[in-house]
Amino acid sequence: MTTRTETALSFADVSKIYETFGSGQRYALHGVSFAAPVGRRIAIVGRSGSGKSTLLHLAAGIDVPTHGAVTILGQPLESLSEQARTLLRRDGVGLIFQFFYLLPHLSIRDNVALPALIAGEKPAAFEPRVTQLLARVGLGDRANDRVQKLSGGEMQRVAICRALLRRPKLLLADEPTGNLDDENGRLVMELMLSLVEEEGSTLIYVTHSRDFAGLADEIWQLQNGELDTRNTSPPARHE
Repeated sequence: MTTRTETALSFADVSKIYETFGSGQRYALHGVSFAAPVGRRIAIVGRSGSGKSTLLHLAAGIDVPTHGAVTILGQPLESLSEQARTLLRRDGVGLIFQFFYLLPHLSIRDNVALPALIAGEKPAAFEPRVTQLLARVGLGDRANDRVQKLSGGEMQRVAICRALLRRPKLLLADEPTGNLDDENGRLVMELMLSLVEEEGSTLIYVTHSRDFAGLADEIWQLQNGELDTRNTSPPARHE
């Protein structure tokens, strides 16, 4: 479903308007434009209600803009049916949320494998990938455990593996450390950034933490539905 392109995700004058009580209108996003290059790691910061989650929903093709154009991996959303958007998201986009959305009755291994199982893939096609990812995040020896046995940080590692299972070109993360303490949050952030770099994916993540935003290549500011992409350069990282 993906097309070769030097831009993983672009918005062109995108606005999203919601109808409010009394037939009023509220702009969740207003005239947002950007082009996210392939392989870039971008943090988006902003206060609650600034439009961050709306932006990610549009970026994933979960929602469509009121005005403007969204292009995901070379595919203009306006030209795609709802089914085609679903397939694009399934095959090319990985999603990580603040809440882990793991299935408690399944093993760690099966939670990671879930996207491939839903897509109808045969186990021989995805099991080596599951094993590889779990080993990479330090959970290889616990693959058959139920997820209830995991800490919050470990659950988020499983969620990251699930998001990366089908080698998405675009990874979107909405407050991926929001339910973790600072120590586990930093471990998860550094692991996610490292894995994305190894995979060659583009990462856009929303965070309330300036510290975690500073781990990205660029920081963009979202305020009252308007996006400032003039890179708020993160502090230099010391090796």
